Amino acid sequence: MRRLLFLLVAAVLAACRSERPAARVEASDIILVTIDTLRADSVGFAGNARVKTPFLDSLAARGIVFANAHAHNVVTLPSHVNILTGLLPYQHGVRDNAGFVLDAKHPALAAILRQHGYATGAFVAAFPLDARFGLDRGFETYDDNYGKGAASVSFVIQERPAEAVLAPAARWWRSMQGRKRFLWVHLYDPHAPYRPPEPFASQYRDAPYLGEVAATDDAMAKVLGPVLQESPGALVIVTSDHGEGLGDHGEMTHGLFAYEATLKVPLVVAGKGIAPRREEAYVGHIDIAPTILESAGIAVPPAMKGRSLLGPAGDRDTYFEALSASLNRGWAPLTGIIHERAKYIDLPVPELYDLARDPAEATNLREERRRDVQQARALLANAAAGAAPLTRGAVSSEEMAKLRSLGYVAGNAEPKARYGPEDDPKTLIGLDRKMHEIVDRYERGDVAGAVAVAREVVAERPSMAAGRELLAFALQQSGDVAEAVRVLRSLLRDGHSIEETTVQLALLLSETGSAAEAVRLLEPFSGSTNPEVLNAYGVALADLGRGGDAVRQFERVLDLDPNNAPALQNLGIAALQRNDVRSALTYLDRALELNPRLPLALNTLGVVYARTNDFPRAIDAWSRAVEIDPRLYDALFNLGMVAGRIGRVEEARRALSRFVATAPRQRYAADIAAARQALAALP
Repeated sequence: MRRLLFLLVAAVLAACRSERPAARVEASDIILVTIDTLRADSVGFAGNARVKTPFLDSLAARGIVFANAHAHNVVTLPSHVNILTGLLPYQHGVRDNAGFVLDAKHPALAAILRQHGYATGAFVAAFPLDARFGLDRGFETYDDNYGKGAASVSFVIQERPAEAVLAPAARWWRSMQGRKRFLWVHLYDPHAPYRPPEPFASQYRDAPYLGEVAATDDAMAKVLGPVLQESPGALVIVTSDHGEGLGDHGEMTHGLFAYEATLKVPLVVAGKGIAPRREEAYVGHIDIAPTILESAGIAVPPAMKGRSLLGPAGDRDTYFEALSASLNRGWAPLTGIIHERAKYIDLPVPELYDLARDPAEATNLREERRRDVQQARALLANAAAGAAPLTRGAVSSEEMAKLRSLGYVAGNAEPKARYGPEDDPKTLIGLDRKMHEIVDRYERGDVAGAVAVAREVVAERPSMAAGRELLAFALQQSGDVAEAVRVLRSLLRDGHSIEETTVQLALLLSETGSAAEAVRLLEPFSGSTNPEVLNAYGVALADLGRGGDAVRQFERVLDLDPNNAPALQNLGIAALQRNDVRSALTYLDRALELNPRLPLALNTLGVVYARTNDFPRAIDAWSRAVEIDPRLYDALFNLGMVAGRIGRVEEARRALSRFVATAPRQRYAADIAAARQALAALP
């Protein structure tokens, strides 16, 4: 039976090819740009009259515009793995944004190009593409300095804006003049939350998502435009990893469904020898790697299932999946296939749409076209038969926090033997909105509201560990650490999310004076290669007074990731604890050079300056720390007390008043009393 189905798939892939001759392209310079969360219909060249994207429009005008290009995943990491390996997700095994690392046994586009003499550079904008996930293989330069360590328990955005990515990318490109070059640039700006810079914030006040798109185009025009003028023969490919819901089918962002709003992507291929045209054929992300290799004159590995976009056009079948809700929440897994321009979505309540006649996917044809449904199920069954086992590693509390900051609710859910309509994401869309509402309320400062909604989520689906993890986070931020600890303990008792829950619990225990228990919890994970686990273990060891052991953990982190700002920050704190002010300053400066928005590093830097009697610089460091994180109460207290000591009365009054009004009573009772006394003593 498997052999029969394989032949069926092969026949389908060979069907519908046109006789258009291949473009003759020989590219010694190749630039791949992936714009995160860019909907296919959100650019000018796709007919959107509300947005201005002159740079992308000019690129489209001289290249091939693929009007029916699709992703195979609807979240960032697996989608980029598809692009950079030419493999489908069930082949390479990376199925979500966390808990997966690309295995070195799979072909990597950059590694192949490097073997053939190309200089290879990558510049990425956000945490989901951190080097830890394996996409750095083959790149001589992999710049993932997106702002690491900005906060381990908050919703601080782990990204950097387009110009901050493009500027070093352009410098790298020019520094490699004279060599064959492959450059990959990843831009994150259109991702939620939508906060475009001026003048785009004002110009797109009623459509901030489009404002982000326009701002990204403008940044590309300023930085990438001159690069392309200097390299007119370069092959340029621009696409996105996935789109954005913006309310279509009830989904505001992405990751839950696989409707066209999030699955369809823009795709432009331009370069010397390519005649401009609009191509209606259905193609996918796995066609990009073969396109690049063919343009470089390199044989395409047999494992790659795509075909060059420069060759004969023709519809390809497109496998797709959206597994985040299943892996993180225990909901039904979503898989599907586009075959002969019909999209089949395999869920407890299955769906079939005729994309040519119904691009909005408004009419489910599963009952009217049962034969098409059966054929699609057969194709999916064949894919599943050849799939690598779905094996997910643990997701650390730090990774969960970083993903929360980007709008993703991460966790580890146990798979079910059978899923029913009650597990279908369509049924649970209201619960999905509530989970995003928790994040939104917290970001707007409504911590009590976040706790209330989190309690509703837990009551509605108590078996869902992700809801309880969100409740624990919201409780912690509200100051109710004791209940947060109880919730995390209950998760461990139930066997949920062992590593990440343990780390989150241990950090809370260490922070509240129970470092010995934190160390006992983390010791079983001391052999981990996860930087967040090692950092947490080191913090617990330091709080227990085992400074030397703590330093060794932080140094292990730097061996794994030399750009790990939290490890440098922790080494700075450890140096200060042993009164080595010079070393503390060196480590903290390095951490802040990597990421200037590290509130804990700034607080510690303020203490360093205070110990050397440089009180103005100390106050400046503490002021920046509380501006970034208003809940960093230690910095707020330090700021108020030292400002009062050197006569900056109004500054001291503001800081101490805020501290008294906002610091959690249970944890800061003695400091609150001291702050009240200091306030009373101010003139």
